[in-house]
Amino acid sequence: MSLLALDPLYGDGDLTLDIFIVVLIKVVAAFAILLVAVMLYIWFMRKVIADMQNRIGPNRAGPFGVLQTLADGIKLFFKEQSIPNSADRPVFRLSPYLSIMPAFLMFCVVPIGPTVSILGEQTYLQVADLPIGALWILAMSGVGVYGIMLAGWASGSKYPLLGSVRATAQLLSYEAAFGLAVLAALMKAGTLSTHDIVAGQYDTSWHAMFTDGYWLGTGIVPFVIFLIAATAETNHPPFDLVEAEQELVGGFNTEYTGIRFAIFFLAEFMNVITMSAIAVTLFLGGPSGPLIGDADDSFVNTWLMPIFWFTAKVIALLFVTVWVRASLPRMRYDRLMALGWKYLIEIAILWVIVLAAIEVADQEDWNPLVTTLTAGGIAVLAYTILWLAIPKPGERVEDFR
Repeated sequence: MSLLALDPLYGDGDLTLDIFIVVLIKVVAAFAILLVAVMLYIWFMRKVIADMQNRIGPNRAGPFGVLQTLADGIKLFFKEQSIPNSADRPVFRLSPYLSIMPAFLMFCVVPIGPTVSILGEQTYLQVADLPIGALWILAMSGVGVYGIMLAGWASGSKYPLLGSVRATAQLLSYEAAFGLAVLAALMKAGTLSTHDIVAGQYDTSWHAMFTDGYWLGTGIVPFVIFLIAATAETNHPPFDLVEAEQELVGGFNTEYTGIRFAIFFLAEFMNVITMSAIAVTLFLGGPSGPLIGDADDSFVNTWLMPIFWFTAKVIALLFVTVWVRASLPRMRYDRLMALGWKYLIEIAILWVIVLAAIEVADQEDWNPLVTTLTAGGIAVLAYTILWLAIPKPGERVEDFR
């Protein structure tokens, strides 16, 4: 049985020419959407930060400067490619592509719409619906650091190597909190398929966007933890210690020029967009939202409205990332590590305990008030013990031995 057998496109298991063309269309469309989204996001980021700082921002290339990112990409494409003499050349050339591929592969399991018809074939509006979609996301988020790590090591220079070591330590510090936040959504969904996760949240009423119809009501804490951990894993400010110019001369990509540098630049922002899309999928209902009229099978309600709601939710999260980028300074490295190890992981574990108690209570028909109070009491007690055990700022570690 194929991993894609749950998609109606592969119902009979036979690969025909039409099915191959549909799959090819979805792959090319997903990659093109990501590339265009990165270009628009960089323009959006520059304009929003410029407005927050009372500047104009890009306004020359294209209407409102929207083609400025494309112009920068073309410039980098034609710049000279340099490789240090001390570099490991094959790994040095391969590293940018190892950095960008995980972001695209994660986006492949994100549903941006319901079941649609393409060339007469019924299929989900996503590249692939893996039965282990959530595990695929976790795996690709971990693999993404290999491109950065190998780039710093293969450059044959000390500063890029320090940046890659920082990237590895930062990913390990926040991967646990990231996985626990995803686990909270999976406990509510009861499935690893991203399509089924969205189907479990699907609701077309307006009030569902502000109630427990979406899982944001139950998972507000995992949602916030997911956003913080995803921001740290994508090296986005204020967690951009991997490429701190004041300390590392640019970090892991110091020795890269031209199109190879542009690929790293593209991978970083592609990761931000992909993580926002995953957050929408796990916590905000994905493409579900109010429809127009009662005709569920119309083109507007099958294609336009789901894509509109998915895009609107992703843009809202991307605006938050831009807001954070413009508002917060870069964190000190010891505080970045402390946030991940001392706070996010503990809070995520406690919230998983609370959600597990609530789920068991629902299945066993226990008194919800007693269950909530018990789970809350356990969480408060455990958090109090952790709070007393962690040294406070200004206190010596020797006092706790």
